Amino acid sequence: MEGIMITAQEIIAHMESLRNEKQREVLMGFFKTGPGEYGEGDEFLGLKVPQTRAIVKQVWKEVSLDEVPELLQNQWHEVRLCGLLILVAKFEALAKKSLEQDVKSIHARDEIIEMYLRHAEQANNWDLVDLSAPKLLGRWILLPTSLGDTANKSFTLYFNYKRQVLDNLAYSDNLWKQRMSMVCTWETSHQGDPSWCLHYAEIHLRHPHDLMQKAVGWMLREMGKQVNMDLLRSFLEQHVSEMPRTTLRYALEKMSDEERRYWMR
Repeated sequence: MEGIMITAQEIIAHMESLRNEKQREVLMGFFKTGPGEYGEGDEFLGLKVPQTRAIVKQVWKEVSLDEVPELLQNQWHEVRLCGLLILVAKFEALAKKSLEQDVKSIHARDEIIEMYLRHAEQANNWDLVDLSAPKLLGRWILLPTSLGDTANKSFTLYFNYKRQVLDNLAYSDNLWKQRMSMVCTWETSHQGDPSWCLHYAEIHLRHPHDLMQKAVGWMLREMGKQVNMDLLRSFLEQHVSEMPRTTLRYALEKMSDEERRYWMR
């Protein structure tokens, strides 16, 4: 599949040829696809993530960005993951240190982000969100962009535009968009900026869904580990009484047994 331009239909046909019925049943149970469950109706081919990654590694350079929406809109979970990981691969190639300020690269990165946001609802399970949002949105909000008010290139306006993009996800009524706004802060925390995590943790702190409670706790834990544990402790001092137990347990995982017991009390 290397060396020539590849179409979405060729990728889909190749992935469908790898269908594994036994693994398909396992994945449909694991990702809660039954009636009333969070992944209701999702369909799987039965490919493991390393298989999909191997396909992406082969094809991402030879697939036009225009072909990716067909992958993102496909019925198969693994095909949608393939499309998302192709976006990640293309974005990362344009986000190298030497290209961060390059005008063509900035516009190309923005085009990828706009496509990702247009098809955000297609990332309709936690793995699709978690494998894409940090490396796309999380990286993008730390880089220059041509989006927003291009007539005034002040840092404040760009920051406000990026915050607005994430706020639109956070305040939507779609669980997966909400999770995007939270888990993309994995990247910002790893780059030393805790503000995004703290902002969206407060927004989602009382979220009723288990998947969001876990996401908030996970991102708070990463923020403390990567930036400053005292920032995490300060957040807990303010909010521990209103935090769901699931969120709290996840946030405390890197603390000592003694400190975890203290906060859980």
